[in-house]
Amino acid sequence: MNCRDLQDRFVDYLTGDADDGLRRAVEAHIASCASCREELEAMSLAWTKLGVLPERKPSPELRTRFYAMLESQKEIQAGSAPSAAARVAPKRAFRLSAWRSLIPVPAARAALAASLLAAGYLAGVFLKPEARGGARVAQLEAEVHEMRQTVSLSLLERPSSSDRLSGLSFAARVTNPSPRTLEALLQTLDEDPSTNVRLAAADALYLFRDAPGVREGLVRSLSRQTSPVIQVALINLLADIKEDRAAEALRSLIENEDLAPEVRRKAEWGLKSIV
Repeated sequence: MNCRDLQDRFVDYLTGDADDGLRRAVEAHIASCASCREELEAMSLAWTKLGVLPERKPSPELRTRFYAMLESQKEIQAGSAPSAAARVAPKRAFRLSAWRSLIPVPAARAALAASLLAAGYLAGVFLKPEARGGARVAQLEAEVHEMRQTVSLSLLERPSSSDRLSGLSFAARVTNPSPRTLEALLQTLDEDPSTNVRLAAADALYLFRDAPGVREGLVRSLSRQTSPVIQVALINLLADIKEDRAAEALRSLIENEDLAPEVRRKAEWGLKSIV
């Protein structure tokens, strides 16, 4: 394939939808084509930065449709009167830990998590602050946040690269990641066999660059990477966040005789950018 054909498939490469043949073709091509490599780097960096933009708020029409959906559901359920147990149930504390013990199958847990995430999102978007349940809603939001991280960690352990990419997508929506989540993201960046997954891990870590240990982890990872694509992506990220602790790692990279010439030039640029 020529440059135009490969550039048309960069989206598949970055999203992890490329098969092994296309992935190898892209990596072989960008190793020798500076123009395509810069195009891929720019696209990856742009997507990374787009991840920190605020979400768009739903339109008034969407709010109206949401409440109409709720009223329709109430009418459907109105045919049967709730039992005494059902009337008491809403008063009980909602604990995700209890549900986990009843749902041992990972796939079922993932489905439950998706439902909870949707519920948490809708509650946060459509209900006015004064209509929310105060401490109860805060508790629900905290547990949805916890479940999002739990789902992310579970997916990162799956053998499928598409599952691991989904796990990174969940992690990127966490507002305050736990040390365990950050450790899993750094481990994925260092050790995952898929180049696409490692790129996605770097993008997620960019969002948490100010969290404890993340910048140091990015610097350490640079010295461990052997893929030119990952090396260049990390150099771009470290230069963008002006991480001066990366200077030593960049110097060591430049001194590596086996380093690809294009990566060496990028490392030299990165070093000048942060010192």
